[in-house]
Amino acid sequence: MFKKVLVAEDIDSINEGLIAILKKTFNFDVHHAKYCDNAYLKIRKAQQDGRPYDLLITDLSFKQDHHTNTLNSGDELVAKLREQNIPMKVIIYSIEDRPEKIRTFFKRLNINSYICKGRNSTKEMVRAIKMLTETDQYVSAELQQTLRAAPVMEIEEYDILLINELANGNAQDEIAFLFKKQGIRPASKSSIEKRINRLKNYFKAKNTAHLVSIVKDMGLL
Repeated sequence: MFKKVLVAEDIDSINEGLIAILKKTFNFDVHHAKYCDNAYLKIRKAQQDGRPYDLLITDLSFKQDHHTNTLNSGDELVAKLREQNIPMKVIIYSIEDRPEKIRTFFKRLNINSYICKGRNSTKEMVRAIKMLTETDQYVSAELQQTLRAAPVMEIEEYDILLINELANGNAQDEIAFLFKKQGIRPASKSSIEKRINRLKNYFKAKNTAHLVSIVKDMGLL
C-alpha cells in the first residue's frame, strides 16, 4: 500500500477535489504542488529526509505565470525523475486523449497508469491506485480499447530526430550529412527518404511541412 502521495496540479478545483477523494478513500499522506519545479524539489527533499513519496499523480499541462520554472510540464517532471532513477510509481492525469501521445508516455517515460480527466475519472483514479498496489501497471478497459483501435506505428527516437531536422528547415541531403557526422544510423539519403515517406503515409501528411505540423500538434516534437 502507498504511504505518501504527491499530486502535481495547478488548477485549485481539480487539486482540492482529487485530494478530498484520496483522503476519504485511502489511508496515506497526500501532499500537493502547483508547479513542476516545486513537485521535483519536494520529491528530492523527501528522499533526503528518508520519507520518500511512493506515488506521483501529475497533470501534463501547467499554465505559465510570473514564476520562472525549469520544468514546465508533467512529462518533463516524470522524465527528470526517470533519468535520476527515483523509485516511485507515476499516474498521469490529463485531458490529453491522443493515442500516439499516450503511448509515448508508457513507452518512453515508463509511467504506471494514465487517467483521462472526465466524468468518471475520479472513480478510475481510485481503481488505478488500488490496482497499482498489487501490479506495476494499470490501463483501463476504455483506454485499452482506444489504444488498440488507433493505427499503430512504432515512433522511434530516430523518427523524432529526423522530423526535428525537417522542422529546422534541413533538406534530406543535409540531414544525411548531419546524421553521418553524429553517428546516427541509418544516415544514407535513400534511407532517410524512405523513412520520411513512411511517416507521411502513416500520418496522412501531404508533404514534409504538413508532417512536421501534424507531429508538433500531437505534441511528439
